[in-house]
Amino acid sequence: MSPAKPIETDVVLIGAGPVGLFAVFELGLLNMRAQVIDILPRAGGQCSELYPEKPIYDIPALPVVSGQELTDRLMQQIAPFKPGLHFNQMVTELQQLDDKRWRVRTDAEQEFVAPVVVIAAGGGSFQPKKPPIPGIERFEGKGVAYAVRRVEALRDREIVISGGGDSALDWVLTLAPLAKRLTLVHRRDAFRAAPDSVTKMRALLEQGKIDFHLGQITELQGKEVLEAVQVKTPDGDTRRIACTDFLPFFGLTMKLGPLADWGIHLHENLIPVNTEDFATDRPGLYAIGDINTYPGKLKLILCGFHESALMAQSAFRLVFPGEKLLFQYTTSSSSLQKKLGVA
Repeated sequence: MSPAKPIETDVVLIGAGPVGLFAVFELGLLNMRAQVIDILPRAGGQCSELYPEKPIYDIPALPVVSGQELTDRLMQQIAPFKPGLHFNQMVTELQQLDDKRWRVRTDAEQEFVAPVVVIAAGGGSFQPKKPPIPGIERFEGKGVAYAVRRVEALRDREIVISGGGDSALDWVLTLAPLAKRLTLVHRRDAFRAAPDSVTKMRALLEQGKIDFHLGQITELQGKEVLEAVQVKTPDGDTRRIACTDFLPFFGLTMKLGPLADWGIHLHENLIPVNTEDFATDRPGLYAIGDINTYPGKLKLILCGFHESALMAQSAFRLVFPGEKLLFQYTTSSSSLQKKLGVA
């Protein structure tokens, strides 16, 4: 498959957590187009993945809000600006070009070019937890994948999914109509996923549209590519399941990831910035939210919102050199209200 055509934009945002999403809003008010990249399959970052139902008490004007509700509200707030959202993609390369613009590449072979890049990656990138199966690395890219990049690539395939959480069951429901055969493997007949997803999965099982095996996958088999998995059942027996694709969903862990290889100055795995506009020591490169560090830094969503606003004011001068920046309030500016669709 040939690489996708580069997307040229005003700002590339790396990270779709609350701070990254609010940055889209602040940039949009100043007429800057944003493309947002995140390794997760949905917006929200830690709020959606780690504590979607956990109450948050320190968001202004919201005495209590769950992580998922906060994400939903932010998505509603940025909707008028129609940002490009690119999920299930990890940034693998960040390079400044001769014309001072930045080139960003992802593991989905997508490329972006922009004068401004904003890193809002929290404590780094979420990386999938690999199951403890001997030799699994040998089949990575040859039948084993930890995320679904293209759904159509799995049409008419024999798929085994392992896991009992939301990600595992979400993909069971999504891929069941496409797969030639789909098998779910989990160590117990109880699931941590949303009750509605569990109900739908069991309905597919009763209808014979998917298979389910109780146990753990202990071995992968194949010569050049994956041909089968071996399952150890609770009673100690083993069972061979022929397959072309194995998708293990065992949760996520936070790691610095490729960011450490981008040539950015780091201090204790954080990006130093100034407090005037939260720029790094590289022109056109900013860092906001938990990934940055400066004297007096507090790792609060509230502080990340503040950083987003000042970053956007600075980014405007790089995106629109020579143009005058007119500071306006959303409460009184008819042009801003028109952008937001409330005029």
